[in-house]
Amino acid sequence: MTGSVAGGAPTGPLAGVRVLDLTRVLAGPFCTAMLADLGAEVIKIESPHTGDDARNLGPFRDGESVYFSILNRGKKSVTLNLKRSEAQAVLLDLAQRADVVIENFRPGVADRLGIGHEAVMARNPRLVYASISGFGQSGPMSQLPAYDLVIQAASGLMSLTGDPDGEPMKVGESIGDLVAGLYAAFAIATALRSVERTGRGDYLDVSMLECLVSLEVTAQSQLAASGISPRRVGNRHPMSTPFGTYQARDGHVVIAAANDDVFARVASMIERIDMVNDPRFASDDSRIQHEADVRHAIETWTMARTVRDVVDRARELGVPSSAIVDFGEAMSSEQLVARGAVSTLHHPVLGAVPFVGQPVRFSSQAPQACKASPALGHDTDDVLADVLGLSVGEVAELRTVGAL
Repeated sequence: MTGSVAGGAPTGPLAGVRVLDLTRVLAGPFCTAMLADLGAEVIKIESPHTGDDARNLGPFRDGESVYFSILNRGKKSVTLNLKRSEAQAVLLDLAQRADVVIENFRPGVADRLGIGHEAVMARNPRLVYASISGFGQSGPMSQLPAYDLVIQAASGLMSLTGDPDGEPMKVGESIGDLVAGLYAAFAIATALRSVERTGRGDYLDVSMLECLVSLEVTAQSQLAASGISPRRVGNRHPMSTPFGTYQARDGHVVIAAANDDVFARVASMIERIDMVNDPRFASDDSRIQHEADVRHAIETWTMARTVRDVVDRARELGVPSSAIVDFGEAMSSEQLVARGAVSTLHHPVLGAVPFVGQPVRFSSQAPQACKASPALGHDTDDVLADVLGLSVGEVAELRTVGAL
């Protein structure tokens, strides 16, 4: 992970980029955390007294949110009461000196506050302004409230997830929020490159719903091919066999064979090389039709062995396979450890907080330590002085009128 050296000057591909982050909870803060990891200066704008709702979301350690700390690493916190005209004026002044503004208010709220993209970009035509919302800034559903669970349901993803005989299931993480944050970060970086070429800013309308539906590529292809909405098939792949979870003597193991060559290795592994020349198993299509027979053959072999033995043998033969590990095991895996993927935040209250940040390696950038998340309003005075040149007295006056 590249980013800001703790206590030093920003480094990384986005060093010198200033981001005003008006977002809260997950999608927006995840986006801006990625940008901070890459060296951007992220100034988080929060409401006085309450701040980002995520400050009050668990889990907690010693009264501090670990969740908030991970999502807001490397940022600065400035409090502005955006219901006050004085605070709105300050935000517009900050935006005039920024490269990016990102918000996730319900559509229309930023405009009513006088800080929507048209007002802000009129002051700074080179600005990249991004809005993240559940359903986008237009359309019949744009004003509906949305959380990740709502988006997972509305996207069709829940209909594809879970046991075929069970109820629809959500994915085990807030994937709708996270993918919207990733797309926003990608789009912001792309738009910044465009600004360099054209000198013109851009407005980015990021819909959680559209972001999540865009990921459902297999389902899109199934629907286009048949005209029928695909249904959930549990842990197996809907278009490839064997490709799923299989019972071993002491647990379950994942085996994935997406082509005939790998299937031949599976047949060798389970000591059923005869299956290679059986017309029932000659192609993915035919193996899907006879999935129960393929599963029976594999589990006859795997159920006599431990998960460890199955995975070891699969790796010997080049069969993609894994034990199903818990999250603690994943975070401490020898692969993540060997690559230095797990970083540590050093928070004044929380102490050491392990996390995995922006994961892409840049050959030109050495990994750097990242600053911990800020206390509410910690950087207000410094930012207003350094960025806007306000005096101590001017900042005090803003605080007196309730703008900060």
